[in-house]
Amino acid sequence: MTLEWWHWEIAGLALVLLELAVPAFFIIWFGFGAMLVGLVLLMAPGLALSAQIGVWVLASVAMTVLWFRVFKRSQHKTLIGTAAGEVIGEIGLLVSAVAPFERGKVRFQRPVLGAEEWACVAESAIAAGQRVRVVSVEGSYVKVAKA
Repeated sequence: MTLEWWHWEIAGLALVLLELAVPAFFIIWFGFGAMLVGLVLLMAPGLALSAQIGVWVLASVAMTVLWFRVFKRSQHKTLIGTAAGEVIGEIGLLVSAVAPFERGKVRFQRPVLGAEEWACVAESAIAAGQRVRVVSVEGSYVKVAKA
């Protein structure tokens, strides 16, 4: 059986399009690997079928590993289940003033629960520019008090 370069390109395109039906962001790398084999086969038309399959497997695995280990390392880490106790006591700078029944914004020097800036509430009025301490985490905002 002889596979031409365009067979690999069509198979690669089919795998990339299959990613639309199975949105795991995993199949796409096997499609790109097949497309790479098509380009290699275009430059070296005498490549044996076993070598073609070997190049496809190596390229696919290499691209998958690069994506999940190198490029996607710090993107969108979930913090579900992170204990709020780790955040209590953190000190931040109030970016916008906060008053009872009004939300403000607090910015932290390092990200807290994945974000540097959080909406906040306080039991008393605190002016912008003041240092505040996290008292508790209440849903999508933090409760603060003067530090």
